[in-house]
Amino acid sequence: MHMIVHLLKSKIHRAQVTAASLHYEGSLTIAEDLMQKAGLLPYERILCGNLANGKRWETYAIPGKKGSGTIELNGAVARLGKTGDLLTIMSFTEMPIAAGRRWKPQVIVLGPENRVVDRHGT
Repeated sequence: MHMIVHLLKSKIHRAQVTAASLHYEGSLTIAEDLMQKAGLLPYERILCGNLANGKRWETYAIPGKKGSGTIELNGAVARLGKTGDLLTIMSFTEMPIAAGRRWKPQVIVLGPENRVVDRHGT
């Protein structure tokens, strides 16, 4: 039997919201260099959790200015957080269970000004 499992692919932990734009079309803007370090692609589906209020939502990532530290809530999700809130941003992948046993996600942990303070994974 060929089983497929859903596993964590990428994670940005403790991303601090830098702005919110209610009237934007939607999505989460993430500084391009942070996306690259976490292995996120532009327009990739993401699951976000707000550590300040426990709210979770699904959207997609769009690249912001490289090196800016931008984490911006866009569209309706601008109502789910505020500047300064800490987010966990995750994406997932599917793979055969045998490959999943060896899989390591790309994880970055952010500190002040959304700079990487820890990094592990593939």
